[in-house]
Amino acid sequence: MNRLRILHLEDDPMDAELIQLILAKDGLVCETLVVNSVSEYLAALDVNSFDLILSDSSVPEFTGHAAFEIAKKKCPDIPFILVSANTNPEESATYLNEGVVDCISKNQLWRLVPIARRAIAGGTIQNLSETRLERHNQAMERLVKVVQELSLARSLDEITAIVRVAARELTGADGATFVLREGDMTFYADEDAIQPLWKGRRFPVNLCIGGWCMEHKQQVIIEDVYGDKRIPYEAYQPTFIKSLVMVPIRKEAPIGAIGNYWATPHLATAEEISLIQALADTTSVAIENVQVYKELEKRVRDRTAQLEAANQELEAFAYTLSHDLRSPLSAIDGYSSLLLSEYGNQLDERAKLFLNRLCIASDRMNAQIEHMLSLHKLSQTEIQSQAVNLSKIAQETLANLKANEPNRQVETTIQEGLVVYGDSILLRVVLENLLSNAWKYTSKRQGAKIEFGAVLESESLPKFYVRDNGAGFNMTYAQKLFRPFQRMHSQKEFSGTGIGLASVQRIVQKHGGQIWAEAAVDRGATFYFTLSNGLEVRN
Repeated sequence: MNRLRILHLEDDPMDAELIQLILAKDGLVCETLVVNSVSEYLAALDVNSFDLILSDSSVPEFTGHAAFEIAKKKCPDIPFILVSANTNPEESATYLNEGVVDCISKNQLWRLVPIARRAIAGGTIQNLSETRLERHNQAMERLVKVVQELSLARSLDEITAIVRVAARELTGADGATFVLREGDMTFYADEDAIQPLWKGRRFPVNLCIGGWCMEHKQQVIIEDVYGDKRIPYEAYQPTFIKSLVMVPIRKEAPIGAIGNYWATPHLATAEEISLIQALADTTSVAIENVQVYKELEKRVRDRTAQLEAANQELEAFAYTLSHDLRSPLSAIDGYSSLLLSEYGNQLDERAKLFLNRLCIASDRMNAQIEHMLSLHKLSQTEIQSQAVNLSKIAQETLANLKANEPNRQVETTIQEGLVVYGDSILLRVVLENLLSNAWKYTSKRQGAKIEFGAVLESESLPKFYVRDNGAGFNMTYAQKLFRPFQRMHSQKEFSGTGIGLASVQRIVQKHGGQIWAEAAVDRGATFYFTLSNGLEVRN
């Protein structure tokens, strides 16, 4: 194979380097251009010609989907592969339906080389027969609709009705069944088949294939049911079933299974199995959602807001585990594998470099965990109200920042006499975060300026502000500012974990106030916040 020209959209340099090493290790001779912003990506497409495009699901101010839409217009013949730490069945189905070659998790980078080879050689879905391609597209469209339907389901009966029909339609099977686990028994809750099977019946877990699937947490693919020792012959002999596939609902501690049956010998394809498993994974989420809704209905009105906030925290926590934390862990795993396979017991300079990268990834993970714990603690902290001199805290904070970087020239302005009643520890966290951010984002600015003050209006709450003339940001993405682990700039530009502003918002809300920002790219930013709950301001 000739040298491959690859365009790689990725904002994490470690992930980009790891992917290049894996491609090279598996024999691909590549010339890779790594870009980390929309401007670099567009410039690369306009100037260069590539054999393959790889893309993360998102970089600051730009998504993988937007990257694919642009590539489809500018160079529709170049294969596009999504390589992301965060994938889910609904998004993957949408990408594949629109023409993306494949969606690969960063925990499964071993899949990248064979998929890339097939894509470049022309062995992708574009070369399937028109009939098979149409069937694939129809299945993808159906899966997307099913995911949407399951997201709206509010009872197990609704889920059952959706799944039993969808499981059969997705693969064109002759029958489908929806199995639930009840302790040591399996319950065949519903079915959709050319002849009746076992709807409504219960069997011991160790005496049916659905139970085996759940017990072993594995997919079951059987071309000949009468040639497999796991099949209870007496139960299947009266039925039409000759071949089957059974997949678990939830990979860890399965709560059920979905089965597809065929009346003639049939070896399920990888595409069919993938569709059924995607349905099972979505069903798992739907069942868990139903359980959450039932619990919410039992709560009294005055706890509803608290529960919704907890659900939002859980959602952010789940996103962090699947994306922000998985990326460093992927690096650890990748570099460890390279170290073992290429060097064994010998440690040379290159091996030491890999070990150093391992340490960097580990440190990043630990830092994120610590910040997650800090954010959680803020939710539990009770306000201890007293007089707090915000002007004095601002002076102390900026003095510490200047002491740490004595060579920086920054003009600072602090309005005197701003005293409020609130929690001194929490309000210090607010100012330290906002002023530290201003200090960080003016680090590349000649004539840097930082200002802290308040706008005192007689008929409204005083508006405190921290203003700088630094990097700023695009206000289009301002809604991301206060979400945990969401960042407006890449790690390469400015380091951080994306927790600071989320903590600030949490504290301001505890004080009955609000926080918002005004900014422009390369023209600085101003963060405003108010404090209420009976707090008074003296100036």
